[in-house]
Amino acid sequence: MTAENFAKELEAAAQAGDPPADKLVSVMIDQGEVPGVNELFRTVNTLKPGMDYSQLPPRLADFMREAEVDPPGWTEADTKAAEGFFAHHHGVASMLQGTVGLIGTYLSPTGAYTLRSTGRLGGVEGPGRRLSQSTRLFQGMGDKGAMRDGTLKATVTKVRLVHASVRQLHEKSGEWDYKKWGTPVSQKYTTGAACVFSVQILQAMRNLGIDVSKSDAHGFMCAWHYVNHYLGTPERFQLPKDVDLVDRMWSRERDEEWKKTDDGVFMTEQAVTYYKGLVGNVPGVTDMFIAMVRQALTDKYADMAGVPRSPIDMGAKLAAAGNTAFGGIGGMLGGAAKQVTGVDPREEAIGAGSKVFNKVLEDAVTHDKDKQPQMHQELRDGR
Repeated sequence: MTAENFAKELEAAAQAGDPPADKLVSVMIDQGEVPGVNELFRTVNTLKPGMDYSQLPPRLADFMREAEVDPPGWTEADTKAAEGFFAHHHGVASMLQGTVGLIGTYLSPTGAYTLRSTGRLGGVEGPGRRLSQSTRLFQGMGDKGAMRDGTLKATVTKVRLVHASVRQLHEKSGEWDYKKWGTPVSQKYTTGAACVFSVQILQAMRNLGIDVSKSDAHGFMCAWHYVNHYLGTPERFQLPKDVDLVDRMWSRERDEEWKKTDDGVFMTEQAVTYYKGLVGNVPGVTDMFIAMVRQALTDKYADMAGVPRSPIDMGAKLAAAGNTAFGGIGGMLGGAAKQVTGVDPREEAIGAGSKVFNKVLEDAVTHDKDKQPQMHQELRDGR
């Protein structure tokens, strides 16, 4: 696949859903089965040949069996490469996916509109619910044995059915503008999100001065190729394992795909408010967190998403003009942050982001937010 072919495939992907999942979920919605299936989801924690699905409705059991199949051409070397990345970068990658990555998805106009108009993900409950459920995927990708014991397959397959529920509810509402927006949660959106959570995160790590070896970067791309498959993406739209190729394709398409919109800014504002609430809106921590997000995204895209400017990064730009001692985030925070904190500003900023992310995990557990992906049974106006 070339960058030019990728662009053409993305346009076709904008109209493509996931027929097997869509058909299944449409029937479940019509027959009022979604609440019961969501309860059963909590008992399905692995997906592998020979699993007992007798507790599931027969058509869902058949779907899960068909979803067990490995990605075409998947090898032991691919699994080992993915495990190598997470052995070195699991914590930071999960944190960046759950913060910078999620904010990046709001830069897709269709994605932001879909999330905002799909009640529980885009409304008042949105950031907490989306983050708590997303952490299960981001954390689970790097769990020991996740690509061997079927646990990652199970989590991603549930996300696949969540996507189908969003598509079907919008279709049944009769209010979705297919001419303007294409298919809700289309294969284009799914593939674009996979780019954001893979090569965009690798770029964010470089922007923060985090060294990722070529073999580890390849392993992360393998992991997202694996996830892309279990999200129900047809082979023609799936991201290849070649990280350099995907990086070139995404860098070429990003400026066509990412735009500033009212929906995107609204979603970002909600997310940032939620992040601040988790850490008690402590100025030193929240300012450093915002500085980290801006450095990871770059000012261009941070401004596009509506990420606020913190006092730290404003003052640091002045200091950075005469300070080149630090790479990555140190270039932005420069000596100013070093003098204030007495530690490497990269570590301080990444620590702030990790504190937010850990609070998301804690909040999900202590406030009864369900970390399991859950299908929707209704749309609520989140606007």
